[in-house]
Amino acid sequence: MLNKLRSILFPDNLAELRWDLFRFQRIKSFFYNRKNFAYIRTFGDIVFIFIILYGLFGPQSKEENPVIFLTWGIWWPSVVLSWFFLGRMWCAFCPFPGVARLFQKLKLTLGKEPPLWLKKYGIHLATTFFFVIIWLETVTPLAQVPRYTALLILSVVGFAGLFGILYKGYAWCRYLCPLGRITGVSATMALIEFRPDYSVCKGCKGAYCKKSTPNISPCPVYLGALSVQNNLNCFICGHCLLLCPNDSPRVYLRHPLKEIISNKGKGITCSYIVPFLIGSQISRFLVESPSWKTFLSQIYLDEKIAFTLLFLFLSFAILMLYRLTILILGVFEDPIFGRFNLAIASIIPLAFTGELIFRLKYFLQELDEFLNTIINLLEFEFLQALNLQIPNVYILIISYFLLFIAFFAMLYIIYYFYSKEFEHEIPFKNFTGIIFFDFCLFFVYFIIIPLSLH
Repeated sequence: MLNKLRSILFPDNLAELRWDLFRFQRIKSFFYNRKNFAYIRTFGDIVFIFIILYGLFGPQSKEENPVIFLTWGIWWPSVVLSWFFLGRMWCAFCPFPGVARLFQKLKLTLGKEPPLWLKKYGIHLATTFFFVIIWLETVTPLAQVPRYTALLILSVVGFAGLFGILYKGYAWCRYLCPLGRITGVSATMALIEFRPDYSVCKGCKGAYCKKSTPNISPCPVYLGALSVQNNLNCFICGHCLLLCPNDSPRVYLRHPLKEIISNKGKGITCSYIVPFLIGSQISRFLVESPSWKTFLSQIYLDEKIAFTLLFLFLSFAILMLYRLTILILGVFEDPIFGRFNLAIASIIPLAFTGELIFRLKYFLQELDEFLNTIINLLEFEFLQALNLQIPNVYILIISYFLLFIAFFAMLYIIYYFYSKEFEHEIPFKNFTGIIFFDFCLFFVYFIIIPLSLH
């Protein structure tokens, strides 16, 4: 029993440690039945229409309008939570491209191929858009005024619709969506993956998973099962399942750290998004602490400028420190794998768990106010005397529980690099710099999370 548990937790080959979920007929039937996706998308579309209309024309106080909590307290945390279990599958149900789908179904589209500049610079623009939203959420009334929240959602729907008119498929979702970009990066630590059976695909001469039929549209993000090698871009939307005549695509349950370890921190998505995400989280936690207002009053600096400087300073500091650890490690390039960054790879669990902690904290702190809003709207006067507030100590316990899971995941990644990936060829002392900085980051979170609860 212990040997079996050890083989699961510390396998010699993570790529082989996965289970085909399509062995369960109900799971397979869910993905093959396109109506299931349509039902979920329709529900999401209805909710978003309500959020937009009631946000624009309803009461503009968050105490009287549930739109704020539905968006920032339920929708956003649920998306972040889905990162760890469903990967980028949220994008398969996302309401943002709803208008684009409608235009394309009515054939009101130019149907162009996405241009080269979009493919080349889209990742930079999407990352910038994401952190602009974070900045606006923190220093403006965006997350406090229903109309501003509705306008944000409406603008994203509008851009997705515009790109749906200009280009075929979901060009916005693939290249420019800020939430889609961060979801794609976080999906590298999801419990599931969508992959073809490459041994079957080798014998395929038609690449049918990339082509449409009169009744089935092709992959909306220009992949097809054959091209899926990681979780960065695949929505797990199921289009290619019906197109493949060889039953090759599968959904697998896997080791959640598998892709992080195999990627080794390669690419801009890891090198920049992860440090900047951590920098933004530390900044947001600090801004919510009571000492932040005191600090601002002493330095006589505008809150927007102060947060911007804090965010940039922390992000670049983390980036520089982890580049320093690469020099200490002494290994950053491989003739087969290319350039990699083991230090950045080790903090990926902290980056995305930190976002989950921040979003769950908002959900738990604002839940009582949301329920009171619903009670008042429905005029359930007999429930108004209930105390629905969740004590901060419970929120702190949940936050610390998630934080320690992330810390153990960080240590696991370092151990796996040392003992399995590089098979002790890199001396353990070379990893001490990464361990030290990882612990420092963990300690920073450990200190600032309770400060933000006061």
